[in-house]
Amino acid sequence: MARGFDSHQERLQALSLLGKDLARRAKSKCEICQASGVPLRIHEVAPAPREPDFAHVILVCAGCDAALLDPSAPLDAKRWRVLTETLWNEAPAVRVGVVRLLQRLAREADWARETLEEAYLEEEILEWAAKA
Repeated sequence: MARGFDSHQERLQALSLLGKDLARRAKSKCEICQASGVPLRIHEVAPAPREPDFAHVILVCAGCDAALLDPSAPLDAKRWRVLTETLWNEAPAVRVGVVRLLQRLAREADWARETLEEAYLEEEILEWAAKA
């Protein structure tokens, strides 16, 4: 059990080394909802590679982190309208996270379904999003 704990701590340490570059990329805002002035955390977009990788992490607020971690949690469609803008983020990991949230919202919100239908998304983004 200690070995698992140690390897988890090592992974967290390796992720924290990405923090400065992530903050720069995100301009110190949540990369999903664009909230600023709130505590941000590093979120690995599944499936995570064996070694922590900048291309597979995003900087998010607690609310977005919780929504990404629990696919069964209910989502308030009004809060997530910002996804229509953040879908166009340059970072593939951000787009994957947004696509996953939009897919959940599309079951109930017409605007989310329309956003997904109208968006041109690269095949690799769609494949990655499907690997949740």
